[in-house]
Amino acid sequence: MKELMKANNWLSGIQWLFFIFTNIVVIPITVGEAFELPQESIVSLLQLSFIVTGIACMLQALVGHGRAVMEGQSGLWWGVILTLVTTASAQGMPLDVLGGSISVGVIISGIITVIIGLSGLGTYLAKLFNSAVMGVFMFLLGAQLVGIFMKGMLGIPFGNAAESGSIQLPIALLSIIIVTIVIFINIKAKLSIRRYSLLIGIIAGWILYIILFDSETSAAGIAGLQVSVTLFPFGNPKVDIGIIITIVLTGLLNIANTFGALKGTNNIYRNETTNIQYRASFTITGAVSAISGFLGLVPYSPYVSSIGFLKQTGDIRRLPFVLGGFLFVLMGLIPPVGGFFSTLPLSVGSAVLFVSYVLLFHSSLDFFKQVKFNTVNVYRSAVPLFVGIIIMTMPASYFTTLPSIIRPLVSNGLLMGILLAIVLESIVDWDRYGE
Repeated sequence: MKELMKANNWLSGIQWLFFIFTNIVVIPITVGEAFELPQESIVSLLQLSFIVTGIACMLQALVGHGRAVMEGQSGLWWGVILTLVTTASAQGMPLDVLGGSISVGVIISGIITVIIGLSGLGTYLAKLFNSAVMGVFMFLLGAQLVGIFMKGMLGIPFGNAAESGSIQLPIALLSIIIVTIVIFINIKAKLSIRRYSLLIGIIAGWILYIILFDSETSAAGIAGLQVSVTLFPFGNPKVDIGIIITIVLTGLLNIANTFGALKGTNNIYRNETTNIQYRASFTITGAVSAISGFLGLVPYSPYVSSIGFLKQTGDIRRLPFVLGGFLFVLMGLIPPVGGFFSTLPLSVGSAVLFVSYVLLFHSSLDFFKQVKFNTVNVYRSAVPLFVGIIIMTMPASYFTTLPSIIRPLVSNGLLMGILLAIVLESIVDWDRYGE
């Protein structure tokens, strides 16, 4: 109780609140826009995201892996879902069929992740995600997410409208200014200011957007709404085998985030993550993700970006992290808060997260440094990287001739690159070709 009365714990908790907020706020808004949901439904998604994320963070810290590592809506899942919306719309699949199938796949994936946690299978799966695979994973994840943010920065809409969208020059110029401001703060500012660079970027960018474009979007009209929980907001459960297979595989590959986040904090906490911690972490991630399938939320995983936050602040205590999660839940329980933040311009949020996620390039390099490459074994990573990137640049229409059951998977460069990296590492002993 004495610790709860200390001001520095609450100040650190507020700092965690800002970090969680900047990473989460754009995700439900972009997904809601992609599925063409009305504003009221987007507000509900945003508030549910705040509540579930805050609870997930507290659970992980108290009964999960026990570390101050953010549990949030996964960037891998987010990128795959947005990509599926784009490809499905180009191939003529109705959004309710896509959304219903995604929900079924997410629930199945969450259950599988719980089984992995309870059974301890995560220890064996960890062997598949060596440094070469993690390097490919981080690079392609960054490439896909940064590509999504780039479109948002240019004013190109999400979902079906993206095909007929075009670059909005005034919005693009403002986005470039926001990116420049955030990067400048990260390079030049003091540590005490640099840790809030994302928040500063959102506030400054939002104000500039309103001033320059006289935004008519206001939370006033929706501030009084009593947000209700709607099951399956993207469409009632459907069974499209190709979509479900793709989603389940995404869930299996998503465990790379758990390994990356927890292994990455071993040096910070000065001890190795135990099997018990992995099992507890997977169980909570799976349970929360399964619930997300019913609520229409992007599924969860530990955030690798927490490593940088812990290094910047030097504060690895659990209590401030738990307090940050608690405050985030409170934000979600107040309807006007969700209504207000749902009006955040997507171009502003995209610009800020663009700066944040280009740092995945550094994470990728850190993993690749652990691999001794030469002209022979470089294929282990070069092939998955180039194949994944090339698929990302291909129009969705190119894949219409493929069987529908494999089309969603094969047309996703991120998933294909990661799967190819795992296969190559599993069937070839690359260490024989070292030196």
